[in-house]
Amino acid sequence: MTLTQLKYVVAVDTYRHFATAADKSFITQPTLSMQIQKLEEELGVILFDRSKTPVVPTETGERIIRQARIVLRESKQILDIAGFSDTELRGTFKVGIIPTIAPYLVPLFLRSFLAKHPLIELVFEELLTSEVLEKLSSDELDAAIIATPVDQSFIYSEDLYVEPFLGYLSHAHPLTEKEKLTVEDLDRTNIWLLNEGHCFRDQAIKLCSDVHKKNKAAIEFKSGNLETLKKLVEQNFGMTLLPWTAVQEFDSSCSSAVVKEFEDPAPSRKVRLVYSRKHLKKNIIQEFKESICKSIPGILLENEQRILIE
Repeated sequence: MTLTQLKYVVAVDTYRHFATAADKSFITQPTLSMQIQKLEEELGVILFDRSKTPVVPTETGERIIRQARIVLRESKQILDIAGFSDTELRGTFKVGIIPTIAPYLVPLFLRSFLAKHPLIELVFEELLTSEVLEKLSSDELDAAIIATPVDQSFIYSEDLYVEPFLGYLSHAHPLTEKEKLTVEDLDRTNIWLLNEGHCFRDQAIKLCSDVHKKNKAAIEFKSGNLETLKKLVEQNFGMTLLPWTAVQEFDSSCSSAVVKEFEDPAPSRKVRLVYSRKHLKKNIIQEFKESICKSIPGILLENEQRILIE
């Protein structure tokens, strides 16, 4: 029995499909199937009912898989112990981060964090919030940066900053005549939105629907990327909502559109650092948080005069 075989078994249980599990494990399906079959022969039990679609664990398989997850989780602690030092932080630190935060926040703190902790290998993965929570629960991530509250008992959450929403308008948009926007100005029918699954989309819809609860009109365009929405606006099409960091303090990248702040209290989102393992990597987590808070503009640390859209 090997840890690799246990990883393959857990992967099949996670994805309930041998081909998908093999793909996610970066091996061929025959290799994965062969290793699981060898383990079954060694144990003298069948772990999965392959006659069903999707495949499901047998009764004995379920018990073994539960124990396999414990073994794999504890094996990671050995690496943590080996890399842990009271004087110098080292090791791999895997961070999930949602797409509406990643391109704007990571460049602010990455260089300073790595300069201070050269022995830490940072691994970032852009994920939707639902994927972040799934990977935290399976211990595939050490921490994550998201913008919504979580209520899972195994997840710890620490606040990083509160980020205002901004209006990003085409030059022809009628709201450009206003000095500042109000939430009453928003109309869901002319705001470009992200695809479903993005928490920033959900927050934008909530903000708009609070004003226009009876509006049933269809949304004309959806994208998985905020930069795509910005480009649409810059081509003189409508408006969108952006997080404050996405316009980089109104720099030259916004010259093709008009950026509008909201009147106080400004609608905002809270960005959080979340994690599930609280012990050995706690030192890295706290250094990671400190590096972020030192790198972001001070305005984001001011929480007064803002309304959280959760």
